[in-house]
Amino acid sequence: MVMGARRSLGLILGLALAASAGLAASAGSAQAGTLDEVRQRGTLTCGVSQGLAGFSARDAKGQWSGFDVDFCRAVAAAIFKDPGKVSFVPLSATERFDALRDKKIDLLSRNSTWTFEREGGLGLLFAGIAYHDGQGFLAMRRPATTTALELGGAAVCVQDGTSTRANLADFFKANGMTFREELVSSPADAVKALDSGRCDVFTADQSALYAERLNLAKPEEAAVLPDVISKEPLGPVVRADDVRWFNLVKWTLFALIDAEDLGVATATIEDAAKSAKPDVRRFAGAEGGFGKMIGLDDAWALQAVRAVGNYGEMFERNIGSGSRFGIPRGLNQLWSNGGILYAPPLK
Repeated sequence: MVMGARRSLGLILGLALAASAGLAASAGSAQAGTLDEVRQRGTLTCGVSQGLAGFSARDAKGQWSGFDVDFCRAVAAAIFKDPGKVSFVPLSATERFDALRDKKIDLLSRNSTWTFEREGGLGLLFAGIAYHDGQGFLAMRRPATTTALELGGAAVCVQDGTSTRANLADFFKANGMTFREELVSSPADAVKALDSGRCDVFTADQSALYAERLNLAKPEEAAVLPDVISKEPLGPVVRADDVRWFNLVKWTLFALIDAEDLGVATATIEDAAKSAKPDVRRFAGAEGGFGKMIGLDDAWALQAVRAVGNYGEMFERNIGSGSRFGIPRGLNQLWSNGGILYAPPLK
């Protein structure tokens, strides 16, 4: 009887160990999947907007540029040492998450708000906050409007398939105001609706409003109101089935932020590689071996900065003081300069 019990216990333990080994192998396979696929393909496939100036827009020659586009190039540079090894897939707000889940893209870098529902309900993971934004209003000055509390009865354009719709309804209800909702499929359609008079107001993330205002026939007749009615943490998105890929994308974003914090920029790349400072040496891959932990070359972070610059350079070039938009850094300033931009240390 005792021997039988021992045999049964041994059988149970053996099955449990086999199951654990199977699960571990399965997990390891899933973790290695996306990076292996990207390398075998030879390019990163990145989902972006259908056209949002300053973030992801395509010129007449088909060349993409913008803040979100640069992040895709940074990831490509971290993997391939070549920021050009990325193909861009323009996606509408309604199709972006399905495209990611259906593996039509490897990474979504498309001014998308990090919410509980999108992670808990859609099986996705946000790899950090690339841009701290908030929903606002672009209002035509007919008559002059200075605050969102004067928008009662207005016709408001809002993009379908976004969290913006719910925020809009909540704001008007909370303030006892009525409005007429006009659904549009893209920011370009909202601009047309404002120009034609179909809409009095367009609501979206403030970053987008600064860009779209310049596309109006008479930009001087519209203003981005100062009111911010929501928190809109925007960031890159990946599927939730590949932890290794999630870490690669997440730490590429952190590396761009840390680079600015450490003073590592395109003009100081060579100095960083020769630095005697421990934190800069780790960043440059001279010590620590951190790249190998996520399947990359140890100089992966330096390669990302060499390709697009640090976070501050990306921001100012695309949407900040070095661009036609002139959006202030605000919350997107480093924590040490009065903002809330903060990344874990590379150590």
